This record gives sequence, C-alpha cells and structure tokens, in this order.
Amino acid sequence: MAAFLWLFLLSAFHAVALAQQRHLNITLGSSLTPTANSSWFSPSRSFAFGFYEQTNGYAVGISMAGMPKKIAVWTANRDSPAVPSSAVLVLTNDGRLIVKVGEKDIPVINPSQAIASASMLDTGNFVLYNSDHSIIWQSFDYPTNTLLPGQNMSARQELFSSASETDDSFGIFRLKMQDDGNLVQYPVQTPDTSPYSYFSTGTNGVGENVTLNLDDDGHLYLLNSTISLKDLFKGGYPRERTIIYLMKIDADGILRVYSHFLNQQNSSAIWSSSYDKCDPKGLCGLNGFCININDQVNCTCPPGFDFVMPGNWSTGCERNFTAETCRLKEKTSKYYAMREVDNTLWEDISYAVLNTTTKEDCEQACLQDCNCEAALFQDTQCRKQRLPLRFGRRDMTTSNLALIKVGRNVVAEEGLPYQIEETKGKNLGINILIASITLAGFALLVVGISGFFIHRNHVWTYKKIQDSRNVQLCEGVAPRALSYAELEQATAGFKEELGRGAFGTVFKGILGEDQKVVAVKRLERELVDGEAEFQTEMKIIGKTHHRNLVRLLGYSQDGSRRLLVYEYMSNGSVADVLFTPEKQPTWDERCGIARDIARGLMYLHDECDTQIIHCDIKPQNILMDDHFCAKISDFGMAKLLKKDQTRTYTGVRGTRGYVAPEWHRKLPVTVKADVYSFGIVLLELICRRKCVDWSLDENESILEHWVYSCFEAGELGKLVRDEEVERGQFERMVKLSIWCIQDEPSLRPSMKKVLLMLEGTIEIPVPPSPTSFLSTI
Repeated sequence: MAAFLWLFLLSAFHAVALAQQRHLNITLGSSLTPTANSSWFSPSRSFAFGFYEQTNGYAVGISMAGMPKKIAVWTANRDSPAVPSSAVLVLTNDGRLIVKVGEKDIPVINPSQAIASASMLDTGNFVLYNSDHSIIWQSFDYPTNTLLPGQNMSARQELFSSASETDDSFGIFRLKMQDDGNLVQYPVQTPDTSPYSYFSTGTNGVGENVTLNLDDDGHLYLLNSTISLKDLFKGGYPRERTIIYLMKIDADGILRVYSHFLNQQNSSAIWSSSYDKCDPKGLCGLNGFCININDQVNCTCPPGFDFVMPGNWSTGCERNFTAETCRLKEKTSKYYAMREVDNTLWEDISYAVLNTTTKEDCEQACLQDCNCEAALFQDTQCRKQRLPLRFGRRDMTTSNLALIKVGRNVVAEEGLPYQIEETKGKNLGINILIASITLAGFALLVVGISGFFIHRNHVWTYKKIQDSRNVQLCEGVAPRALSYAELEQATAGFKEELGRGAFGTVFKGILGEDQKVVAVKRLERELVDGEAEFQTEMKIIGKTHHRNLVRLLGYSQDGSRRLLVYEYMSNGSVADVLFTPEKQPTWDERCGIARDIARGLMYLHDECDTQIIHCDIKPQNILMDDHFCAKISDFGMAKLLKKDQTRTYTGVRGTRGYVAPEWHRKLPVTVKADVYSFGIVLLELICRRKCVDWSLDENESILEHWVYSCFEAGELGKLVRDEEVERGQFERMVKLSIWCIQDEPSLRPSMKKVLLMLEGTIEIPVPPSPTSFLSTI
C-alpha cells in the first residue's frame, strides 16, 4: 500500500513537472522574425505571442492563432510606430524582452525583475517568470482593447480602442472602470464627467472593488468583490474549446462581445453596448456630425466646412473660407451669413445664452457678435458658441437647430442670399446720400478728363505700332496677336528647338525691340484636333495669372498654322534636372518644387473663374524659371468645366504612368485625376527617379508599388539611401504621396489639403493601401 501511494505521488509530481515544462516553453535566447517563425504558440496553438501585420509594418502582441487571419487581443507599445520586416523579437540571455531594429533595442515589456522564462497560455495570457518560476508579469493585468474569459478589469483600468481595423495604435475612444464602481465610455482626452460619457452601467456609488468580468460562455458582468452586481450580457453560449468569446472596444467606439470559431471563418458580434453607431461621441471629429440611416453611419460637415482628410472621419472638418478679421462689430453681417443644420445635437460649450428670443433674433445676435461662430437654437433659447463644434449628431427627436456662420462668398457660390445689416438712423442715411452724390460728381469729372487723355494716348500708340510694325509684348494684359512671319523671324526659322511634346514643338525666340527671350510652341498641322487644342490653350492660359503657371504672352493664327508664345523658362523642366544625376536638386529644393506645383494646381482647381483639370501633370510639363521657381505649363490637354460642373466623361488623356485609374475605367473624371498625377510626381521628387524604370529589379521597377511596400514594411530608408533628409518631413511626404495615389478618387485629398499637408499645417493620418478600395469591390 505504501509503495502504491509512493508511486502515485511520484506520477503526480512527474505530471505537474511536465505540465510546468510545457507551459514554460520560451527560454532565454529565443527569437522571432515577422516573416519566418513569427510566433510563440500556446500548447493548443489557440493563441500566439509575436509579430502580426499592421497597415504599415508589424506589431508585437497576442493574437488568436487558430483563425485564418490573426486577430489581435493584446498589443505592446501601441504608441510606437510599427516595426519593419527586418525586426527581431528576442528574449535575451540577460533576461530582457526586446525588439531589435537595426542597432536599436526597443523594450517590449519591462518587468521589475530579470526574465528567466516565458509562456503563452491557452487562456490567452502571456506570462513572464523569474528564476524561482514565480510570475513577475502577465498580460491579463494590462489589457489594451480586449477582455478574454478569465480576465477582469479592475478599478482605474482603461481599455483604448484601436485607430482602425488595421491599425492597433491608440484610437479615439476609451472604456474606464471608475473608482466609484461605474463602467463608463468616453472619448479620449476628456474629463471623467457625465457630459462626456456616451455609455454607462449606472453603477456609480457601489464601491471601489467592482470589476468587469467575462466568462467562457460569453457572460459579461460586473462583480463587487464576490457579489454579482450587474449583468451586461448573460451569455450562456456553448463552452467549447473551438469557440473563444471576447469583449472588445472597437475602433468605432462601441463595446462588443464576439464569438470566434477557431479554424473557421465564422466570427460574429453577439452583444453590443449600443446599436446606434452615432452614439460614440467624437466619431466624426471636430466640427463634423454623424448621421445614422438604416444602420448605415455617415459623417458629414456643416455648411462652410470640408473634411480635413477625406476618408478619415476622425480628423474632422475645417472651414473652406477665410474668416475676416472682426474690427467693427456692426459690420460683421456684411462678411457673413447664417446657415441652418436642423435636428442636430452638439456639445454645449456656449459662452452666452439668450432667452425668450426667435430664430431670426438668434441669427442676428450671432452675426453681430465677432466672437460667435455658431449658435444653437431650441424653443426660445439661443446659445452662442465658438469653434470647434464637438460631438455632433443628427437626432430627429430633437428640435435643436444649429445656426452656422459662413462666409459671404460660400453662400454666394451656392446661390443663396446673404444677410446684410440694415443701416439705422435717418440722419446717418442722409449724410451718406449727400456724400455719395458729391463723390459721384467728382468721379465723373475725373473720368471725363482721364478719358480724353487716354483716348489721345491710345491713338498715338496705335499709329506708332502701325508705322513700326514691331509688336511689343505687355505682360500686364491679355495675350497679343502676332503674325506668323514675325514669329518665324523671331525664331530664326524655327532653328533652336527647346523641346517636343505630343501636340507640338517648342522653339527659342527673341522678339521685339527689347529683345525679349520667349518660347514659341508650334502646333503640328497634321493633328486632327489641332484646332481644338489651340482653342483650349487660348481659352485657359489667356485667363490665368499665377506665379506657378507659365504665362502665355501671345499667339498667331495663320490659316492652318497655330503658334503660341510663352515666357521663357531658362532652367528647363523638372525632368531635366531631376533625372540628371549631376543636376539633381537638394531635398529642400525638391520640397519647394512640390509646394510650387501644389500651389499652381490649387489655383487651377479652386481659384479660377472656370475650374480647370490639367490632365497631364508630369515632370516634363513643370518648368523652372531663373530663380528655380516651378511653373506648370502645357495646358493643351486641359479640360474646362463650367462653374456648376465637377466632373467630365472624356477619352483617356495624359501620359502613361501618370494617368489616374478612373480614366481607364471610363469613370467620371474630376480634379482628383490631377491629384493622382501630382502624387506620382511627388514620389519621383522624393526618390529622384522615374515612376517606371524597367532597368531596375522587378520589385522596384514600378515606383508607386515599391514605395508602398517599403512604407508597409517600415523600410523607408531604402527610398533615400545616399541622402540626408529631415526624417519627419520625409515621412510626411511619403504618406501624403500614398494618399494622393489612392485608386478611389474620393479618398484623395484636395489640392488645398495637399498644400496644407506639405506646409505641415495639418497632420497626415496613416494611409491605406492604394488598391485597398478595389480589392473590396
């Protein structure tokens, strides 16, 4: 009997030792890489600790390994950028858990003692041990955005949402287990007070020992010491090893309980803290508001505002007009008008409240107040507010009306009347009338005298021109008509060729008594659409004046022969300097070229009387003047749009490699086609090479694909191997170029936003893969 008992104890001890050895499966010196041997698995291989893919590289964390695609449940170093594919995760011989990126060691976890071993458990808990086999750190004590069965969330702990479904860095929502026993959701960077909460269990005041718990049947509940306090979700689902339940605060700010079936595609949310996706405050960023129609959530901007970053709602909205400086309060209504956004709720941060008033009175009160940028009107109460507006959402159950102050030009563009304050007081009106009549009489006298002298001067000038037959170019007026013979003589019979394009050849010429150097473009007569191309060039360039556009000085129409006279660009094109190694501009000069191009395009898109799509932005069409200022040229393929027209259907235009995808898909083309071409040119400026170069390795031959692969792997240094650049500015330009070349036009920023990003005025979020939109349709 004693021998049997001894044998039993020995077997039990051996089993425990084997189990312990099975758990302590990560020893000192062990290492992982993102692309091979990327994880340390739990015994059943349900969970894994190691690398998993992020949008722009790799993160280190815990994921459910039994899924077709790893689903992260814990992430290390969320405030640090993703690491490249060359990174190595090491449990060092001296007891540190680090990621090595080149010569840099990045700590993953910092326990209070040296690590002797580690284990990935089947519960999803990653555990570190000291030399005595005691636990010195475990992931269950430090949740990030997820709660697993057996794990709890205690007082003062917080979960933070991810930035997006593919980026586990810190997002904009948080869940907090408060000291008073209340479980509450807030936007980040807000106080723990009720005006900012959008979900609460209402258990405040029950004590400090309340925890949030999840069982392995999906039961989610609050526990006060040993007493169940409140069920959030009763669960009762099957307890099987092939099913894992977890609670997560998603990127959209909503808490959900998920059931995941291992080794299958099946994964579903079985409980949500809210079924109204507009509930999370701040989802649409500053000045934006949320609309939920048939469970489809959408963020929009109020009148007079545009998205800071199209496609990224959390960046919010900004004014699309320049606010006037308020010097005379009584005249503010001449600069602004009020626009209505009905049935909306916003955070009340009013600095003044008016009672017993009408909507019209509320509008006028805001118009006449320099500090007022919006007013919230409900019943008879008017609450004046400054920007930014926060936590906006549409709510059809409320009569709340948001009155937004917008620029006079914004209203005029929309064909709406703008409000002008009436002048009050008879005496003031009479004085103004008398002053006006006096000034008008004096003005008529001056105009009459001036007209006589101007007319006489014009007659004398006309006679001089007729006598001399020598046309001088005046840069302050519209393009001048010249004869073919004059331009033939000016170019010495079209002798010195400057360049050749799809629609014609450019020659150097010297014209007029002042021997002005010009560039003369001769359109090829055999072109079928040469007449149309000539008319387009004339219509566009003749009406544009901007320091970043090449000026059209004159033209000639002689039968079928068409000639255009431009200002001469002494330093050639961007292509001439960028793709010639000995002439390549410095990093700062290339950044300046990018800003020059952006300013020119913004003028064409937003500031001309007629919106213009250039259609052929490329380095060959960007010329450099004496001071190396970049100017856009060659408008022959531009497409004019009417004021109320924002898109066009037309045949493919442009140059291969720079043409936006919508041209080939026969989709309506907008100014975003130019943004795409600009993005390609920006990549060329960054990398100092052509967008397509088949002499390079297959992985590098197409520039846009190579740049994104380097960005995704965190290996941007490959793009500028032999050049010192300002790292922050360099990364900004790479991210911006990827936004510009998105296949989906609506995701590309406007040129106005592009310029703001180039100048560092606004932040640039992490861009998605340029082809991610196409992969979903």
